Amino acid sequence: MAHLAPSGKWDARYLGPVPHDASYYSKCMLGGVLACGVTHAGITPLDVAKCNMQVNPAKYKGLTSGLATLVREEGQTGIWKGVGPTFVGYSLQGLFKYGLYEVFKDMYMNLAGEEMSNQYKPAIWLAGSASAEVFADLALCPFEMTKVKIQTSPSGTFPTAFGAALSQMSRNRIETRYPFGSLVPLWSRQIPYTMAKFFFFEKIVQVFYTHYLTQPKESYSKTTQLGVTFASGYLAGVVCAVVSHPADTVVSLMGKPANKGKGIGQIASETGAFTLCTKGLGTRVIMIGTLTGFQWWIYDTFKSTMGLGTTGGK
Repeated sequence: MAHLAPSGKWDARYLGPVPHDASYYSKCMLGGVLACGVTHAGITPLDVAKCNMQVNPAKYKGLTSGLATLVREEGQTGIWKGVGPTFVGYSLQGLFKYGLYEVFKDMYMNLAGEEMSNQYKPAIWLAGSASAEVFADLALCPFEMTKVKIQTSPSGTFPTAFGAALSQMSRNRIETRYPFGSLVPLWSRQIPYTMAKFFFFEKIVQVFYTHYLTQPKESYSKTTQLGVTFASGYLAGVVCAVVSHPADTVVSLMGKPANKGKGIGQIASETGAFTLCTKGLGTRVIMIGTLTGFQWWIYDTFKSTMGLGTTGGK
């Protein structure tokens, strides 16, 4: 089937059920806000436990015991520390991550042309997702730094309210390196994570529709298509967690008072490669697998409701 623009030329923006115009990209951006903001905010307790396991492994030895310690020392609110900056930061990140992925993917496909796009789809997925994440992390960084500081500071030493925490980060910007002090480790965590997230999602969806659901994707019910979306997202999330975990540990450790003034290399060296790769990984695999599965499901449910179709295919 030819996918031609009104000019009569092949155009990646006309591959789907609807043209990829400004309205399409705007809706994808809104879908990304819903997918990332809601899911990340919802698993804040897991995130608080994971960050503290990375920063203080002697005290927070595991997920269950870590949560119990937090509740015992700080009450129920202790496991929801940082929910404000988490929701705002990841909503903004999702807007750019998903919305710009669609923009960059179409742009790179059109630059490559029809034949090269079909031949090098994986490279286009990787390039599109990496490009989108560069901008997504610029939006996320100030809120991620604030979140980590809230979650890893000993009780009573740093404000936990969203507005007060942002003000404190700004006032102490020389010390905290706010708002972009964690941008490089954030890029080193999020860009590989997002590349894996989008590449493996697209690849697993492709495998489903090539080898198991071999009729045209549009012939299957929305429930079936969204089931494929969730399963593909969950499996992609497991890979993402492993790929990005060492950098995630460094981001958490940068918020530890004892590491004030230390560079990324020094923190990594002092912590050790094995600890960077493994501490809190089990919790993060559960967290990111579930998170990524639901993110893709929310995103594709929103797209489907808007008449844009689900993501991926043969």
